[in-house]
Amino acid sequence: MRWTLKPKPETAKVETLQKALQVGSTIATLLVQRGIESYADAKNFFRPSLKDLHDPYLMKDMDKAVARIEKAIANKENILVYGDYDVDGTTSVALMSSYLKTKYNLVYTYIPNRYDEGYGISYKGINFALEHEFSLIIALDCGIKSVEKVAHAKTLGIDFIICDHHRPGDEIPDAAAVLDPKQEDCEYPFKELCGCGVGFKLVQALALKDGKTAKDLTEYLDLVATAIGADIVPIDGENRVLAHFGLKVINTNPRSGIKAILDQVEKTELTITDVVFIVAPRINAAGRMKHGNYAVTLLTEEEPDMAKKYASEINDYNLDRRETDKQITQEALKQIEEQKEQNRLTTVVYHKDWHKGVIGIVASRLTETYYRPTLVFTKSGNKLAASARSVRDFDIYNALENCKELIEQFGGHKYAAGLTLEEENYEAFKQAFEDEVSKTIDRNLLTPEIKIDAKIDLNDITPKFYRILKQFAPYGPSNMTPVFLTENLIDTGYGKCVGGDKTHLRLTATQPESSSRMVGIGFSMGDKFEMISEGKPFRAVYSIDENEWRGHVSLQLKLRDLKKQ
Repeated sequence: MRWTLKPKPETAKVETLQKALQVGSTIATLLVQRGIESYADAKNFFRPSLKDLHDPYLMKDMDKAVARIEKAIANKENILVYGDYDVDGTTSVALMSSYLKTKYNLVYTYIPNRYDEGYGISYKGINFALEHEFSLIIALDCGIKSVEKVAHAKTLGIDFIICDHHRPGDEIPDAAAVLDPKQEDCEYPFKELCGCGVGFKLVQALALKDGKTAKDLTEYLDLVATAIGADIVPIDGENRVLAHFGLKVINTNPRSGIKAILDQVEKTELTITDVVFIVAPRINAAGRMKHGNYAVTLLTEEEPDMAKKYASEINDYNLDRRETDKQITQEALKQIEEQKEQNRLTTVVYHKDWHKGVIGIVASRLTETYYRPTLVFTKSGNKLAASARSVRDFDIYNALENCKELIEQFGGHKYAAGLTLEEENYEAFKQAFEDEVSKTIDRNLLTPEIKIDAKIDLNDITPKFYRILKQFAPYGPSNMTPVFLTENLIDTGYGKCVGGDKTHLRLTATQPESSSRMVGIGFSMGDKFEMISEGKPFRAVYSIDENEWRGHVSLQLKLRDLKKQ
């Protein structure tokens, strides 16, 4: 692991904020690192308000989108709400369809089949709309690159409203309205909404026409918060407000479908991390193993007993998904070892029988193992389909852009993407991708990095310090959990390997001339026991959290890495 201590902010800025807020220098430093430099900034950060949400009509084409929906309702047109099969897509469809149904009856939903339609808008979906006399399709979390398909639909008398957040291509689809803050000529102040967030802005715009405010729409924010967490978008600006209030809904009055998921795990207070690891995988499992429709059905079901039934089915899909991705990951690792490709700067693997629904998860696992840009391919119809994952600070979307002559179709973000190509182009693409990454990547990025916010002593970790830290949540990109470095630590003699297979490390750390003692837990760090045994001094990088044991709550160090002093 590479340890990188973030540069200290300007002393004057830290001291000014420290004085304004009456907090310690470490807290003030953490805030300035996050761009919070004044009392007003801090108030917005610690006390998010729905009033801080931007006017939805600042987004390009919002007036056109609202006008087209109003026209559809006035003319009694059938409206099809269409979205991708992942968490962002299915929550978007659940949000948009359930809101529209409070105003109008002729609203239906469509999720493409991952296996025979693939990602985004499909000709099969357009044909479905034609056969069932839909004249308006609202596409969520997809569509920004579907130039030909939207044009084809228009010739059939079907209009599209596109609500997307992915990067546009060179040409924008000729739709009735295109909502995507990443369009170059869109002046919307916040560019990092997820697909469900863009959908929420459209709902907000429609609600404004009825004299309603964002406060009247809070019941939908559990869906938005789930999508924000699952899609790993920055949790600052507008996303922080939406995630904050969405978590409140999840923890106090979630919709029946989300409550049914939470009842399975008996978790009380959920964080955004819990949403990512508990709620999102179950919603995703429907589209991965069966069909995304199951997720929309669960998320729109109002009857608790039916929601419980659907949640149970989806939990079974999730268990199947776990087994499948574990098996494929093992096969992929074996393939890499047999091909002796560990010296490459990229990981590209393929097997025609791998389950398309889990190759994204497998790509993430391979990235964790070898820490390099990764693509996992499988056969999809007569093409090959892949999921791509990157390492921190390397833009895999740009790398794919520079190999696009070998790719049929691709889309995504800096760190995650999907693509299809002809099977005969696989080997050429594999080499082109390796060449492109070799040419452009900083070699340091191929070693996992821990970014450290501040260096502190154990004495600095007090209940008051932690109470303020807790208010930094919800965490995510642009506002990650604060990570600290403490030096000159020794274990008090209670350090040991724990867990059924003794792979985890538990220690009790102190510093010379310090009365403070802190328990630390390091998952999968049992191999570092020798480093801290027999009073050897060491350095630790960690975050701080609470441990509850038999009703007693105490602070503990959640260890990220250890090194010799």
